[in-house]
Amino acid sequence: MTEVNSPPSLGGWTRFVTARPRLSLLVALVLTALAVVAGSGVADRLGSGGWEDPTAQSTYATKALEREFPASQPNLLLLVDTGSASVDDPAVAAEAARLTARLTGERGVTGVGSYWGTKSPALRAKDGHEALIAAHLTGDEKTTTDTLDRIAPALRGTHGPVKVKVGGIVAVRHEMQTTIKEDLARAEMIALPVTLLLLVMVFGSAVAALLPLGIGIVAILGTNAVLRGLTEFTDVSVFALNLTTALGLGLAIDYALFIVRRFREELSTGAEPLPAIATTLRTAGRTVLFSALTVAVSLAAMLVFPMYFLRSFAYAGIAVVLLAAASALILLPAALLLLGHRVNSLDLRRLFRRGRPAKASGSDEEGTAWARLATLVMRRAPFFALATAAVLVLLGLPFLGVKFGTADDRQLPSGAESHVVQQHIRDGFPGNPGGTLEVLAEGRATPAQYSAYKARIAQLPEVIRVDGPVVQGDSAYFTVLPKGEAVDTTAQRLVGDLRATDAPFTTKVTGTAAVLVDSKHAIASRLPWAAGLIAVVTLLLVFLLTGSVLIPLQAVLLNALSLTAMFGAVVWVFQDGHLSGLLGFTSTGSIETTLPVLMFCVAFGLSMDYGVFLLSRIKEEYDRTGDHNEAVRHGLQRTGGLITAAAVILAVVMVAIGTSRVTNTKMLGLGIALAVLMDAMIVRSLLVPAVMKLTGRATWWAPGPLRRFHDRFGVSEGGENSLRGAGNGATSHNAPADENGDGSLNESGGVRAIR
Repeated sequence: MTEVNSPPSLGGWTRFVTARPRLSLLVALVLTALAVVAGSGVADRLGSGGWEDPTAQSTYATKALEREFPASQPNLLLLVDTGSASVDDPAVAAEAARLTARLTGERGVTGVGSYWGTKSPALRAKDGHEALIAAHLTGDEKTTTDTLDRIAPALRGTHGPVKVKVGGIVAVRHEMQTTIKEDLARAEMIALPVTLLLLVMVFGSAVAALLPLGIGIVAILGTNAVLRGLTEFTDVSVFALNLTTALGLGLAIDYALFIVRRFREELSTGAEPLPAIATTLRTAGRTVLFSALTVAVSLAAMLVFPMYFLRSFAYAGIAVVLLAAASALILLPAALLLLGHRVNSLDLRRLFRRGRPAKASGSDEEGTAWARLATLVMRRAPFFALATAAVLVLLGLPFLGVKFGTADDRQLPSGAESHVVQQHIRDGFPGNPGGTLEVLAEGRATPAQYSAYKARIAQLPEVIRVDGPVVQGDSAYFTVLPKGEAVDTTAQRLVGDLRATDAPFTTKVTGTAAVLVDSKHAIASRLPWAAGLIAVVTLLLVFLLTGSVLIPLQAVLLNALSLTAMFGAVVWVFQDGHLSGLLGFTSTGSIETTLPVLMFCVAFGLSMDYGVFLLSRIKEEYDRTGDHNEAVRHGLQRTGGLITAAAVILAVVMVAIGTSRVTNTKMLGLGIALAVLMDAMIVRSLLVPAVMKLTGRATWWAPGPLRRFHDRFGVSEGGENSLRGAGNGATSHNAPADENGDGSLNESGGVRAIR
């Protein structure tokens, strides 16, 4: 066999990252300090909306109504509580008039109206003890938030015979932003020490345990700076901060775990630090690079959607993944070279071993339990494949009953002031204030034409009442109260009927149900593009890594199957309300439309992360020996514990995020925690070995043209001792020869040893 040297580019990379290790770490320290400065205050510049399609009809109508008819779009509500008195009591009315006048005189406030000024029944509670003052705060999210901060302290509280609480969309968004910021700080305080403890348990060495944590902190701080810069050009959701923390810690720890583990494994064989780093970068380094690319592609798929809520997660996710990978591939080798064998220092586990010798990393004894599990699974492969697939499908069945809705104040804790205000309105005021639809009419029309159009709307079966028109110049609007709940099927059907109703002018419909209809359409129309992007790029990357046609298909299908438990749990818990008391949230009976897309992209990327770790080690062993079953067993032996540890650590971070008091954040954190645990403990440990056993040596087959493509452009984690043909036809004495010359099965059932 002709000896194949390491690729020159790899040697060049090793020389680059180890040439000036102290200088590299110093530069990283300076850049991190600059990132702290650049990213400071990022949470205050982020928005808490972004669920609507900016190009949709409902968005256009909402903005037009805010501009032309601000009183039709109140975003600030004052709930005036009279206690036991009537809202029509003269003293109450006088105090309400003073509050209304004060609000009218505030800068940035328009469209002020109240029950006492209009006598509208919709602004008076059914029991007669509460009424509303409504207003519209002008400007973008930051401007309206600043206005609210300025005027709210003087408005809320006791005023003579009444008590005032502040609510409305602006108040909800402000409280959501503040709550997420506080919850994120608490989550970091929980996650960091627990993560460090778990890393010490995994590595034993306190020195080795600190390295992944350091990489995670660098990635998080760098991403905060990137997000701060992006706010100068586009809207970014405050929810993205949660993903930054979760992925920054989770992925950085994954990558650092993989690299540090391989480095220690090489040291245990007697290698010196520099050769150990070279081998580590050639093997684990390639895997980290491919893993980062697959995760980044999964997250980048959210860029095809128009909602800035989803796009924000793509911005944050891509940045944190690339920074985590870059730190692991540049800073970590420099630190490992300086530490050398001291990476194993401060072994805290010896305190509990009571004199028993520690197993060396990479020793034959390490991972024997995983090897036995792999042997058992492959011996009963049909049973494990069918049983695990059946369980995963069963756990996902509740998702068939998913109902989509929009995010509202019920995302907040039940005691939040804006939630209390909105709940009082839902429970105590007539009609369904949150479910009204507005029809914007543009174009000159006569009173008779307006009346005829109003009559046609009133005849629709889903309509209770039509108010209006309110006319200003060539524009007007009608307010339509539908039957049923704000976003149920009746309200959504009415949106379509209103848009289909003939009119002698241009009409556009907005309101909660209209926003939901438009959001569902935007997601449905772009979902195939997002899924196609993820599938195609994932298939290509896994093929370049493995040289197999079947493995990429298995990876995509098994990864998707691993997410069923997450989606089933989301519906069973957060839509249907099971465990709502234990977890402390208010169920709305629906799932916010964008959440499943977000959770799929994040969880799929993380599943591919673990999949690449396992497949790369299996491929390395198969290249070395040509023994398919032994490669699967060895791959699980070497990575089973590592993947499980990484999944547990990431799950801890996600659960810490899931302690948030905001329901969407809670759903994201707990759902992804479940997904990564199911993927690591069920799919990677049971389903993947079982399926690979069933497909046998055919797993590694590729047709001639694709094999030659991989020979030229593909990569392998294998080191110098692996069977990497590199286009020269080299094969192992242990591997069956490719007698057909095209990568197909030969008479003995073997396949060519892929590069």
